[in-house]
Amino acid sequence: MPHVTVKLYPGRDPAEKRAMADAIASALHDSAGYALKNVSVAMEEVEPARWMQDVYAPGIQGRADQLVRRPGYGPSGDGDKAGSLES
Repeated sequence: MPHVTVKLYPGRDPAEKRAMADAIASALHDSAGYALKNVSVAMEEVEPARWMQDVYAPGIQGRADQLVRRPGYGPSGDGDKAGSLES
């Protein structure tokens, strides 16, 4: 633990995905002390035409109380509040 799922548009090659996963694992190690061997990362590709329906609505709008970092896009005009919720 922890396990991180990254949802992204298709098109990244396996080497790019591996680099992203390694960077995420390193960030969790550096910031929270997790052992690298205990961090898992999954990549879930989502077509751009389905992003708002399959990702934004259920995973961002529907879980606003769980967000630690929000995106700078969306129908609710989140752009002025993008980034860390502390800011």
